[in-house]
Amino acid sequence: METLNGKRYLAMICGGAARLDASRQEINNLNVFPIPDGDTGDNMYMTIEAGCHAAAGRLCDTAAAVSQGMLTGARGNSGVILSRIFAGLTKGFAGQEEADIRAFEKAFQAGVEEAYHAVSTPVEGTILTVLREGVAAARGSKDFDEYFDLLIPAMDLSLQHTPDLLDVLKKAGVVDSGGAGLLCIAEGMRAALHGEPVLPAGSAAPATAQPVDLNAFTEDSVLEFGYCTEFLLRLQRSKVDLDTFDEQVIADWLAAHGESLVFFRDGSIIKVHVHTPSPGDILNHCQQYGEFLTLKIENMTLQHHENKMDERFHTGRKALGVVTVAAGKKLRETFLEMGVDEVIEGGQTMNPPVQRFLEAFDRIAADSILVLPNNGNILLTAQQAAAMYDKCRIEVLPTRSLGEGYFALASLDTSETIDDIVPELTEALEGTVTGLVSRAIRDSEAGHTGDYLGFSGKDMLCGSPDRQEALLTLARKLETGSHDIAVLFSGADTPAEEAADSLEKLSAAWPRTEFTLIEGGQPVYDYILLLC
Repeated sequence: METLNGKRYLAMICGGAARLDASRQEINNLNVFPIPDGDTGDNMYMTIEAGCHAAAGRLCDTAAAVSQGMLTGARGNSGVILSRIFAGLTKGFAGQEEADIRAFEKAFQAGVEEAYHAVSTPVEGTILTVLREGVAAARGSKDFDEYFDLLIPAMDLSLQHTPDLLDVLKKAGVVDSGGAGLLCIAEGMRAALHGEPVLPAGSAAPATAQPVDLNAFTEDSVLEFGYCTEFLLRLQRSKVDLDTFDEQVIADWLAAHGESLVFFRDGSIIKVHVHTPSPGDILNHCQQYGEFLTLKIENMTLQHHENKMDERFHTGRKALGVVTVAAGKKLRETFLEMGVDEVIEGGQTMNPPVQRFLEAFDRIAADSILVLPNNGNILLTAQQAAAMYDKCRIEVLPTRSLGEGYFALASLDTSETIDDIVPELTEALEGTVTGLVSRAIRDSEAGHTGDYLGFSGKDMLCGSPDRQEALLTLARKLETGSHDIAVLFSGADTPAEEAADSLEKLSAAWPRTEFTLIEGGQPVYDYILLLC
């Protein structure tokens, strides 16, 4: 094969997804911590699988569609980084119907650069290292076969060395899970390149779509919200001078004839999203500049989420909205009672995708939205969703635990502006400490399989066969007595009687600290102890 086209590229993506699917539980098991928090394989698979539903066309268009699917489907830090790798490839393939091996090399290098840019503080010994060293080793290949023959062994070698770069991996006796997932994807891409049977493009069933309620717009209805109109327009040399054409003339006209406009140009392609009562006028006007590549028009009354969203757009927007992430019915109810607008179901081992955040932003329809991810592995996902959303200002407060999220909400003053809220809460969070108790799924320095481990951040502090004893020891390690306020969240598997007894023992041990017990019902963590 001398050149890569869109059809073969999509097959390679699906091959990568299929190979990863076969190994994702093995990758999940590459836990750094000996508690059930291993979901890297699931996150990466669901991210790349979301790109498998693209349609094959020109290489640049196929790559863009794959990338868009992965961007909105990205879950967890590993999934977000994976989506950025393929966003980089998309940049490398821009404007190309097919790519030779030199263009393919440059696209993968663009993927390396995009992945590193996605992380504020890149850490070596991770998926980033495995990608970078693999791509460097494959540089100068004479054809696609040689490229993967060099890429995969180099990635494998880099993966085996990740414990030498990260002490946390060496102590756990594992290699980096994200790097292992990426290696699986590369192996699946090579298999597809060689024509081996793989998961057909888009064969995995997408999330079940909500049925259209045709009764929502009857013979007597009046069009109130208009049509959500989206399209890709390819500018045509026969209609405009591509070298001098200023696309702002289209943007200005659309802004005057529609609402909720999203508009950008990438080369000769213009992407448009606009709400209008007269989509025919929009299409007729834009067709004088080019021809349509894709086109979608939907009556917004019939759209599953758009109806509520647009009603709020027409009846007025609130100044500040709040989105948070939590697992456990009781904890979600607690956050709603504290004034949260949207609680996204998620947490450890169940990271929500970017699309879930985008839908929540739409439903709130506020001038500004504050996002509390409450999990370090969801932070990048929330930040990517914020970067993609352009209908209002989104600020992500870097809460890395449910305890931090609770404290931020308790300290939130909604009368202040978002410019004041974010720095004040960020500073306030610096004085908080969160301790976690969870059951071990393998032996470690802190305890044996089945023991209850107490840890804070990345530090494993204690272990005990007794859950309550693990909590009390953890509280001592965290110097609970030096804090004025403590909030104890009991988990889904913690009996209410035990949680109440734990509260009494904590209060007796540190009488100067004010304790509060909340039945959180969260999975994974039997206890969460917030100190502030």
